[in-house]
Amino acid sequence: MKQRKIPMRKDLLSGEMFPKKQLVRIVRNADGTVSIDPTGKAAGRGAYVALDPTAVAQAKKKQVIDKAFALKVDPDFYDELYAYVDHQKARLELFGDKQ
Repeated sequence: MKQRKIPMRKDLLSGEMFPKKQLVRIVRNADGTVSIDPTGKAAGRGAYVALDPTAVAQAKKKQVIDKAFALKVDPDFYDELYAYVDHQKARLELFGDKQ
């Protein structure tokens, strides 16, 4: 059986390449709102973040997402992203790669 190609994406915070399933997609919609995209299929410009809460905390200090999307992101979004990434990382450690 032929082995399937694993889609890789670049982590916005570290610049490293990871399998798409190990990342969280952040999307900027046409109206300029930034949100977390758990499905990975929402319309708009996307960026990927690894499941590393410490990297998200550093991103808040450096305002990395603001620079990537060229707009001012609400500071509460970084807190929401941190909570989501922390939850997903704990879930991955608990259940493994069964999603």
